[in-house]
Amino acid sequence: MRITDFVVLCVVAPIILTIFPYFLVAQNDTTIRYAYELPAACGDNQIVTHFAYTLSYNERHEQADWVAYLLTRARVSEKVTQRGDNFRPDPLVTTGSAELADYKAADSNGKHYDRGHLAPAADMAWAVEAMDESFFLSNMSPQTAGFNRGIWKNLEELLRAWALEYDTLFVATGPVLTNGLPTLGANEVSIPEYYYKVILRMSENDTLAIGFILPNASSKAQLSSFAVSIDSVETFTGIDFFPALPDEFEEKVESNCCVLCWSWEKTVSTSPAEKKTNENGPERRKSSVQCSAMTQAGTRCKRQTYSPNGKCAQHGGD
Repeated sequence: MRITDFVVLCVVAPIILTIFPYFLVAQNDTTIRYAYELPAACGDNQIVTHFAYTLSYNERHEQADWVAYLLTRARVSEKVTQRGDNFRPDPLVTTGSAELADYKAADSNGKHYDRGHLAPAADMAWAVEAMDESFFLSNMSPQTAGFNRGIWKNLEELLRAWALEYDTLFVATGPVLTNGLPTLGANEVSIPEYYYKVILRMSENDTLAIGFILPNASSKAQLSSFAVSIDSVETFTGIDFFPALPDEFEEKVESNCCVLCWSWEKTVSTSPAEKKTNENGPERRKSSVQCSAMTQAGTRCKRQTYSPNGKCAQHGGD
């Protein structure tokens, strides 16, 4: 699908998600609150703030454009509750969210879909309220079984591993919602062709970002092959993710996709020698990866690269 086929979420004032790095610690030490700067929702979209995550609900597609939340080492380590499976409509969506009956229905070809979490339930085991609200249908999107239980689950597990290693991640995730998508149920829940995640890694020493764009289908490909820059995700979705960053810093963070800067236990072998750095940055990787840049046709570049920034020579690699 070409980029021109995608619907820009709002032409005049795009939904803007600002997350850097203003944190407010609540009186309860187990609850970390973080500040957003959010303009009025575009069109009919509603910004809904729950205990553990915030979302932008798109009534037209009966699901969220994005769900954003904080993932930390403490939250991943703290497991105070088990998965609940209490799927139900979101009471805070004023127009009414999708319903269980929608996800029990089949598409026009008789195919059924999983109620795929956007903010994963496994990321919410640190609090009973967080786990419970993760099953609101506003946090669901129709996903093929092979995708939801396969590559998407693997990516969710990888992010939890990253939180344990890097301590603090800000995650924004959602479907890519476009015109003409097939639907499910009486409320016509759109069935996306693609999903995305953007991750901002924050520490005292560095701030790095990485994005993913994945088709709603089974895949045995390495997760690193879906890694792209934040700029690429913004082009693909029409969402501006980090506008409050200083312009020069934002451009640097969002334009780079340094695959070597992240640990890939399940996908990329990174020996100590590969992780060494010098005054010019990370050494060149010993195995190639697919270029993370997007072509003018709106597809991911198919060239392989050894460049630490994840891009081939044509797209700015070295």
